[in-house]
Amino acid sequence: MGENVQENTQKKRKFAVPHVYILLLAIIAIFAILSYIMPASVYDTKTIDGREIIQASTWHTVAKTPVSLMQFLTAVPRGMQESAQIIFFIFIVGGSFTVVQETRAIEAGMGKLVQALKGKTIVILPIVMVLFSLGGSVFGMAEETIPFIPIFVALCLAMGYDSMTGAAIVLCGAGAGFAGAFINPFTIQVAQGIAELPLLSGMTFRIVMYLCMVTLATVFVCRYALKIKKDPQKSLMYEFDQTREDTVQMEELKEFTGKDAAILIVFLAAIILLIFGVIHYKWYMDEIAALFFGMSMIIAAIDRMGFNKYAETFGAGMAGIASGALVVGFARGILVVLNDANNLHTILHASAAGLSQLPSMASAVGMYIFQCLLNYLVPSGSGQAMVSMPIMAPLGDLVGVNRQVACIAFQLGDGISNIFTPTSGYFMAGLALAKIPWAKWAKWILPLIGLEYLLGLVFVIVAQAINLGPF
Repeated sequence: MGENVQENTQKKRKFAVPHVYILLLAIIAIFAILSYIMPASVYDTKTIDGREIIQASTWHTVAKTPVSLMQFLTAVPRGMQESAQIIFFIFIVGGSFTVVQETRAIEAGMGKLVQALKGKTIVILPIVMVLFSLGGSVFGMAEETIPFIPIFVALCLAMGYDSMTGAAIVLCGAGAGFAGAFINPFTIQVAQGIAELPLLSGMTFRIVMYLCMVTLATVFVCRYALKIKKDPQKSLMYEFDQTREDTVQMEELKEFTGKDAAILIVFLAAIILLIFGVIHYKWYMDEIAALFFGMSMIIAAIDRMGFNKYAETFGAGMAGIASGALVVGFARGILVVLNDANNLHTILHASAAGLSQLPSMASAVGMYIFQCLLNYLVPSGSGQAMVSMPIMAPLGDLVGVNRQVACIAFQLGDGISNIFTPTSGYFMAGLALAKIPWAKWAKWILPLIGLEYLLGLVFVIVAQAINLGPF
């Protein structure tokens, strides 16, 4: 009888987190059904300085236009079309950075740094974390961290730390940079574009935010590393780490050559040109995509990659990021259905009516909490921007929260939990490569996630208090 119970238990299907596409399709379906119940309404809008502003006093109901079955089925295709610029921007940038990754110049530079500081192992940790944080901040480094995780796990074990430290300096470094980013094309630039803000506006505030986020994560990881160095048995991974065979020797790291140095110089020059072009020439997504496209060609030439290998690598990069890029189209499908039914302004009006009774500061905090929760359902940064910013930006206009503050709330809410939530694909893949169970990682990182949420809350409150703009 006991065997039968065990067999039945094993046959029970384990709960699986729904794919983000399924979650977004479910939301589209819910709003399609609600279109038969929810009142239809519109606000009049007015274009001011190139941006569309809702006129709060003009809200009025209109005849219902419920979503038909065909409208529901075409919502995602139409969403893809409406967000094509963002989707193909993500494809081009993703392909370009895969070309950079293929040269292994970044890996070689990291190896050179580690070898140079061989006798000062504790110094390596904050330096490597800062470098990964710059990757997270500048080009939204996420999936790109995966190849580095086994390398730094092995290195940290060789230096007397544990596998948790090795995974943390990569994931926490890039994660803190992503959450506190000051350039990130996949989050900041997409969100600001939707909110009709000047691209990269609020840079000074974001740099301060980045420095604080990275400092917090670095101090947390380094304190832990020193504790493990002193007493290895305090590690949650102690017993398993004793059985590992995946160690690496310093001399096994890729040699840093003049070619690698030239590639990194071109990469840095592209980032500088990006900032200059956006600020002085008002570059938008097409120009930024062109810049990265050109950068990838120059880097491929320096690496002597060859035409066919360049094309294959670029294509592989686009294929690798396709799932995340297409989330944008699925997310846009929600807005398509809301517009079909004239329900978007109904939601805005109801939200504004409730929030207008509260101070604008409470509204800003509410936006932040909403974005934090939404990230557990939609871990894609660009996808979350497409879901939330078309609502949050005009809602902010109605309740006295600047669009820049709404973008700050989105950026922080989107970024902090990416290295904690099981719905984050690249993060779970990284843990698998590090051979760290999610439960052990969650137990270890939960205090840091809590501190980062509190720090993010402080920045949202400060942004609202200083009326961070330009609008």
